[in-house]
Amino acid sequence: MKKPAVILMHLIYWVMYLSLAALLFLAMNMDKRHVTLLFLRNALFYHPFGFTAIIPALFGFYIFYFLLFDQFLEKKKMLKLFLLAIAVCALSAAITEMVIYFTFRSTVVNWSIPDVFGIALLIAIITIANGTIGLIVKGFINWFNDIKFKSELNKKNYEMELALVKSQLNPHFLFNTINNIDVLISRDAARASAYLNKLSDIMRFMLYETKAAKINLDKELTYIEKFIELQKIRTTNEYYVNYSIKGDPTNFMIPPMLLISFIENAFKHAENKKVKNAINIHLDIEKEKLRFECENAYNQNIKIRSEQSGLGNDLIKKRLALLYPEKHALNITNNNGMYKVVLSLY
Repeated sequence: MKKPAVILMHLIYWVMYLSLAALLFLAMNMDKRHVTLLFLRNALFYHPFGFTAIIPALFGFYIFYFLLFDQFLEKKKMLKLFLLAIAVCALSAAITEMVIYFTFRSTVVNWSIPDVFGIALLIAIITIANGTIGLIVKGFINWFNDIKFKSELNKKNYEMELALVKSQLNPHFLFNTINNIDVLISRDAARASAYLNKLSDIMRFMLYETKAAKINLDKELTYIEKFIELQKIRTTNEYYVNYSIKGDPTNFMIPPMLLISFIENAFKHAENKKVKNAINIHLDIEKEKLRFECENAYNQNIKIRSEQSGLGNDLIKKRLALLYPEKHALNITNNNGMYKVVLSLY
């Protein structure tokens, strides 16, 4: 909920509360013949009744609103909430009675022990009533913000899924691979058939495996390995790509197609296919952590365009924020002709 709307909600509440207090004071003084706005103003702000109505109301409402809701009610610490609510009521009563005493002394209020406890009880009731309303208002605002946040997340998730589908069916990759296999058929039919099977497996993976929220990392790596093999058709340099895996991927789950965008980007911008280790891809798999590194050498005279790099860094970051909130670290560097991505998932 936007800040102006929250402020307006507070203003409406206090206007209604002060109006109710004024009506209550008016009902208590029906014998007064000339009830004017000046009379009501003096009653609320220059009379013990006003202090009793306003100070504990403000104190209770905003202590409950800003402190008790976030620290205790939202965390479901109900016993602590109950005990602190009693403490807030007692403190509110003490502060209000001190203000009334030092303002009016004994000219209006008879400070006998029964009167002190009676006024304290009234102040406690006003405090707890307004505090409860403060909790309700804060709860409503949080509920409204949660609905809005989830709606925005769903919208972003839909946009990213749509972009992901588009990246899966990359026409340039398909056309280049098919053309390379076509050229290879006349030279080495068996090898061409093997590559065609790899392409078929990749298409099957993209069409069926990516529907799940998470898949086994082993399946994702199998897809990546076949993708790399198909990319290597375009060069005779056997050291063009350095790909290694450390650790056991069989027990690690990962959202499908999470790493491939970085790898696609590396192949797209690694222009010189004669360079040794032009692309380096490493995965370090631990029990509760995955570290992925992907770097590629590129021609510094050619500007890298992020909009042509698969999902694009912005969408990837949004997807990671959705899937791994506060459980991932993404570091992208671009130095001296080397573009490097380091992603850690926890």
